[in-house]
Amino acid sequence: MAENTFLTALQRATSGNLTIGELIDAATGLSATLARQLYKIWINFNREHPQLYVAYFNCSALDSEAGDQAAAIESLNNAIAINPDFMPAYINLGGLLERSGGADRAVELWRSAVRRPVPVTGQAVGYVTTTLKQIARVLTDHQQLETAEAIVQECLDINPQQSDLIEQYVALRLGQCKWPTVVPSERLDRKSLVKGIHPLSMSVYTDDPLLQLASANRYVKFSSFEGPKNPDSDRRHAVIDLGARRLRVGYISSDLRDHAIGYLMSELFERHHKSDIEVFAYYCGPPSTSALSTRIKAAVEHWTDIRNLSDDQAAGKIAADGIDILVDVNGHTRDSRTGIFARRPAPVQVNWLGYPGTMATPYHHYIIADDWIIPQGSEIYYSEKVVRLPCYQPNDRKRAVAAERPARRDAGLPDGAVVFCCFNGTHKIGRFTFGRWLEILKRVPDSVLWLLDTSTETKKRLGEFAERNGVSRARLVFAPKQPNPLHLARYPLADLFLDTAPYGAHTTASDALWMGVPVLTLSGRSFASRVCGSLVRAAGLTDLVCTRPEDYVERAVALGNNRSEIESYRRKLESGRHTCRLFDTDMLVDRLEDLYRTMCSEHQRGRVPQPDLSNLDSYLEAGIDHDHENQEILAMADYHGLYKATLARLHLARPIRADERVWTAKDIALVEGETFRHAVEIPKNSGTREALTPTIRRKTGTR
Repeated sequence: MAENTFLTALQRATSGNLTIGELIDAATGLSATLARQLYKIWINFNREHPQLYVAYFNCSALDSEAGDQAAAIESLNNAIAINPDFMPAYINLGGLLERSGGADRAVELWRSAVRRPVPVTGQAVGYVTTTLKQIARVLTDHQQLETAEAIVQECLDINPQQSDLIEQYVALRLGQCKWPTVVPSERLDRKSLVKGIHPLSMSVYTDDPLLQLASANRYVKFSSFEGPKNPDSDRRHAVIDLGARRLRVGYISSDLRDHAIGYLMSELFERHHKSDIEVFAYYCGPPSTSALSTRIKAAVEHWTDIRNLSDDQAAGKIAADGIDILVDVNGHTRDSRTGIFARRPAPVQVNWLGYPGTMATPYHHYIIADDWIIPQGSEIYYSEKVVRLPCYQPNDRKRAVAAERPARRDAGLPDGAVVFCCFNGTHKIGRFTFGRWLEILKRVPDSVLWLLDTSTETKKRLGEFAERNGVSRARLVFAPKQPNPLHLARYPLADLFLDTAPYGAHTTASDALWMGVPVLTLSGRSFASRVCGSLVRAAGLTDLVCTRPEDYVERAVALGNNRSEIESYRRKLESGRHTCRLFDTDMLVDRLEDLYRTMCSEHQRGRVPQPDLSNLDSYLEAGIDHDHENQEILAMADYHGLYKATLARLHLARPIRADERVWTAKDIALVEGETFRHAVEIPKNSGTREALTPTIRRKTGTR
C-alpha cells in the first residue's frame, strides 16, 4: 500500500501535478526513508513553486531523522533563502547549529531572526518569543547570565503569562546573587512572580515548607505530565508476589553519571543484595562514557536508556519489566521524567535523593528521609508518606581524591588566617546568608571566605555588597572549578565550612566531612534546609548544627577565634571516617532494602498511602502573601501562626475546609466565632442590643 502511494505521488510530482498539501499528505503515510525521497524529488521538479520553502523545511526534519545533519542544515538554509521571513526555519536551523557545536552561530542566527520586522499577529509574536527563549537558554548554559536575564525579561514583557520564563527569570537572578530576587514590573506584580517560581528554586528562595508543598502542586497541575496512557503501563492494582522471585526495584534518573547524584549512588548500586533485590536503572540523561557511568552500568543488573522514549513508551517498558518499586531520583529537577510516574507503571512509587522536598503529586506514595530532615510532627509538609533511614544520604567511600595536596599559596589563600569556605553553588547564597557571613568576617580578624568561582559580574556584585557592609572585597577568595579529585584534595586548606540557608549543602557537605573539614550548618523547617544538619549529625558533630540564625553566627565566631577547637573536630572526623553513620553504606543499604520490603508488605495489605493534596491552592495564596525577602521565614518563631492568620482572612472571603495540616476545625470555629462577635457588636446605649442578640443566636446556634 505504501509503495503504491509512493509511486503514484512520484508520478504526479515529476509532472508538476502534486500540490504541496498533497505532498504532505502522501509523505505522512510513508516511511521516513520514502518520505524523504519523495520530498527531494518534488523539490527538484518544483523549483518555482511559491511554497517551495515549506517542502525544504519538512525535508530538513527527515534529513535530521536520517542522521544527515549537513543535509538538514542545507535544506533549512534553502528555506530561509526563499522566504527570509519564515521564522520556524530559523528556530530549527539554530538548534542544528547548536547541536553540531556552533552555539555562537546559533545565537547569532536567532538574533538576526528576531530583528526582522514581523506582522503583529499571535503566531508571529509566538515565533519571536520562542526564538528569544532559545537564545536565553543557550546563554544560560554558557554562563552569560546577565544577557540571558535581559532576554527573559524582554519575553515576559511581550507575554507575562509564560510560566517557564518566570521560572527561568527567578533562577537566573538567584544564580547571580541579585537581591531582591523578585522585582515586580508593570506587567508582573510580586505575587505573580513568586507564584511562578519553580519548585526547586522555591527551596532556595525561602524556608517555607508549606509554600514549597503548594508550589510543587501548582507546578504539577500546570505541567503536561498527564497524557495518553498505555493501558499496559498502569499497574496500580497489580499484586506484588515475591514468592517466586526477587523484589524488582527500578531507579529513574538523568544523573547516573559525573553528577552529584552519580557520585552519591555509585557504591549503593554495588552494595545492593542481588540475592534479594533485582536492580533496574532507567537513564534519561545526556550520553556519557565517563568512568563513573561505566561503573554504575556494571553495578546494576539492567540498564535501559529511555531518553528517546516517550513517557508512554518508557512506562510500558517499566511495566513490562514487572517493576515493584519505582524510585524517582530526579524529582522536580532538570531532565526529570515525572510524566512516567503519572502513568503509574509500578504499584509503589517513591521520591528519594534527587529532589529535596515533596513532589506534591497524586502518584508518589513515599518520600525517604530521616529523623532530622523530617522530624516527627513535620509530616504535614509532605504529600507522600514519610519513611526514614538512619541517615538519608548514601555516600561513595571509593571517591577518587588527587594524591597531590596543594598548599594555601597555590589557592591564593593566606597562610596564617582563618579560612572559612563554602563550595555551594552561588544560587544558594541569599542575602540573609551572606549578611551572616559578613558579620562573622567582621568579628574574626583577618579571616577570609573561600567561595566557588562564579561569573565576573556576580563576583563584583558580592564584593560591592561586602564593602557596603564594612568588609573588604579582598577577603572574598574564589576557587576556580576543578575536576572532582582535585577539588576534593584542596578541601583541607579550609578551617571551617559555613553552610547556606535555606538550601544547604548536600553532596558538598559530605565531601567536606570526608576530607576532614568541619561543617557548621543552620537547619530550618524545610527539607533542603535540614539535609546538611542530618549529614553533620551522622558524622558525629551534633553541636555544629544550629537552629537559630544568631546561634549560627555566634558559633562561627567562637570557632574562628579558637582554631584549637576546630582542630579537635578535624581529628574526630578523621578518626571516625570509617565508623560513623554518615559513611556506613552497608547499613544504609540494609535499611533501605528493609524499607522497600515494608512498602511491598503495605501494598499487599491494600495500604498503599494516598497523597494528601487538600487545600493546597489556599496554602499557595497564603504563602505568596508574605514578603519573604523582607522577613526571613527561617527566623520566624510563630510560623504556623503566620499561616493561620492569612488562611483566616482567606476563609472569610471563600470558606476553606479543615485539613490535617494547620487549618483545623478549631481554627475555623475561632475565626467564625470572632467574626460573629464583631458582626453583632452594637454601640452602647443604642437601645437595640438586647433585642437583636437572641435573634442572631437562634440563626447561628452559637456565639
